[in-house]
Amino acid sequence: MRKALLLTAAAVLAFTAGEAMAAKKQLVIVVKGLDNPFFEAINQGCQKWNKENASAEYECFYTGPASTSDEAGEAQIVQDMLGKADTAAIAISPSNAKLIAQTLKTANPSVPVMTLDADLAAEDSALRKTYLGTDNYLMGAKIGEYIKKAKPKGGKICTIEGNPGADNILRRAQGMRDTLSGKKGLDALKGEGGWTEVAGCPVFTNDDGAKGVQAMTDILAANPDLDAFGIMGGWPLFGAPQPYRDLFKPMADKIAKNDFVIGAADTIGDEVAIAKEGLVTALVGQRPFEMGYKAPTVMMDLIAGKKVDDPVFTGLDECTKDTVDTCIQK
Repeated sequence: MRKALLLTAAAVLAFTAGEAMAAKKQLVIVVKGLDNPFFEAINQGCQKWNKENASAEYECFYTGPASTSDEAGEAQIVQDMLGKADTAAIAISPSNAKLIAQTLKTANPSVPVMTLDADLAAEDSALRKTYLGTDNYLMGAKIGEYIKKAKPKGGKICTIEGNPGADNILRRAQGMRDTLSGKKGLDALKGEGGWTEVAGCPVFTNDDGAKGVQAMTDILAANPDLDAFGIMGGWPLFGAPQPYRDLFKPMADKIAKNDFVIGAADTIGDEVAIAKEGLVTALVGQRPFEMGYKAPTVMMDLIAGKKVDDPVFTGLDECTKDTVDTCIQK
């Protein structure tokens, strides 16, 4: 009898604990896709916050479409999350900034909305309270600085981008072009600063690493006198590391001598190892873990009506072959 009573009491406690967990308000993070290790780093930051705040009335909830290329899927998830009673705030990394903006206009959310990693277009910025993440223009400018330092007289270049509707990637490309050309706002390089973007570029890979490597292979074949790649996201390096290595190992000596230059974004997956192997000139990396870890606190501040800076920038890590052992912030 006593054992039965104990078991019943334990079941009641478990049920009550389950109800308490279920009753937690959700600080939702919606990313472009669950297939990208960059966003998994954001998830790890989110989960660390949960672990450190286990007794809080809020919990960080991470979600997104299965594929980074599923723009409509992300928009649907945003709409669904905004329709849930336990969603207290939402942080969105827009794959297609215009589509997410339209989703927000339609949903007219009553909870605080912020962007994470990627922002809305400037004209839609009033739809969110703040942006947390990388200074994407500065990131692209730094990539441009490394390319320009290696090739001060300029040359022929191809820009590798991701989704044509991703505002963060477009800002990086603009930062790189502005730095290389010495002019503001050019949508293509046509000799300014000595730099020319070759036909077929920029290439949009939809964040697909294998597609990126294939595109680079094709561009090199069509332009044997190409001088540089500016890669606005690390997709070819972390998404298809071995094909990337296979493509550029024969060019390792040229890269070492700055006869050929590759400036790339991010420092995740195999990217730092690839830099150590001398198969990329420089990496300019973001801090996705920090984004995921900070986002819940920023959302709570927004819920409480506290003043939050806009934007809230996380830092950058810069890695070359000579600095790979110390370049990543711990």
